[in-house]
Amino acid sequence: MVGLISRYASYAAMSRIRRVCKGSETLMSSDLIHELKRKAVHLTSIIIVIVYLAFGQQTILLLLTVYLIAILEIEYFRIEWGKKLPLVHSLLREKEVDRLSGHVFFTIGCIIAISVFPEEIASAAILMTTFGDASAAIFGKAFGRTWIPGLTNRAVEGCAAEFIVDVVIGAIFLSNWLVVLVMAGTATVVETLANKMDDNLLIPLFSGFNGNIVLLLLPYLNL
Repeated sequence: MVGLISRYASYAAMSRIRRVCKGSETLMSSDLIHELKRKAVHLTSIIIVIVYLAFGQQTILLLLTVYLIAILEIEYFRIEWGKKLPLVHSLLREKEVDRLSGHVFFTIGCIIAISVFPEEIASAAILMTTFGDASAAIFGKAFGRTWIPGLTNRAVEGCAAEFIVDVVIGAIFLSNWLVVLVMAGTATVVETLANKMDDNLLIPLFSGFNGNIVLLLLPYLNL
């Protein structure tokens, strides 16, 4: 009798564990799908770079400014009036429900980067912001096993993926490897450590600024 009770208790415990694990896997899968949807929208940044390279600085700045005004109007009604737009609301993170969402900060970052930095620096910084961030989020959620102590939801695997992707992006636009590594390293560090401020604004500005500084110093470094 005792044996039967023990076996039943063990079976019940294992069933609960399996339900918890299954629930965790479902949650992870749902979280990953949501992240994929968000990043798919962000990948439209490649259109920004294509228009920039094809039609020049003034054209892309005009288009981005008009776009910024349009999305700010949408954000106004969403935040101030509590209007829920299904397509927009489904892509928001929990912390963005009652404040400006990431694409607003990203658009501002693009406008500043294109206005201030050289074409190749600005283009690389913009794509690092989206493709690098997307690779970190997706690889971190899908393959993350080694979590960085003291940081929330930051996996070493995700950081490594972002750095590699950023280096590839930098190599496409820039000929000097020191500039590429500085920009990729800056983008990875900012995305990993940024918590209270929006990394969609910080990454294009910080990586672009640091890369531009190195580019200006190259004649004096003999590299």
